[in-house]
Amino acid sequence: MTTRHRVSAATAIVGLVIAGAHFVGAASAHADDDPTAPPGTEPLAAAPVAIDSNSPGLKMPQGGVLAAPKVLDIAEVVEDLGGEQRRQETNQTVMMALQAEVLFPEDSDVLNAQASARIQAIGQEINQQKATRVRVFGFTDDQGSYEHGKVLSKKRADAVQRELAKTVTNPSVVFDIRGYSEDYPIADNKTEEGRKKNRRVEITFPRGAS
Repeated sequence: MTTRHRVSAATAIVGLVIAGAHFVGAASAHADDDPTAPPGTEPLAAAPVAIDSNSPGLKMPQGGVLAAPKVLDIAEVVEDLGGEQRRQETNQTVMMALQAEVLFPEDSDVLNAQASARIQAIGQEINQQKATRVRVFGFTDDQGSYEHGKVLSKKRADAVQRELAKTVTNPSVVFDIRGYSEDYPIADNKTEEGRKKNRRVEITFPRGAS
């Protein structure tokens, strides 16, 4: 079993509000030209602003009523020791990110011999969660042209989706497949370690009802 550790050498549990994906059409596999930001790639919040607790503007006006309580999504991120696979789980979704190096030869969209087992394991979990919508998003680093990265990331996402489809048993599952090139990096492209993390395919699906 691969040794795993919590991101940033500690348990990384943070409150997030995850935006739901918008799926266009009813085809079993599709993409659009104006996608929303993938989950987990939203801009980070600005630094906190100092607040005066005695400010009159913070007081509830007479007759005011508090809004109903709302439970925020809790995101737990687990990454294996080499960073080859990362799992992000919330109350609503599961996202698995696989580095391109563990799936494809360099600058290729042909799955290597070891890729099938990793993808099939994710497909089995999709079955267990009884998911009906699955997002498969491809990403590259910023090396080379943006256009080449767009094509390569989409082809890699297509290849992973085809392999997933061999394991996913629900024939009504809708796949949303997109290639983002160098958009939405999760690490610094100035280092090879960062570029390696950015070259990835993300598979996201909803959690089953508890």
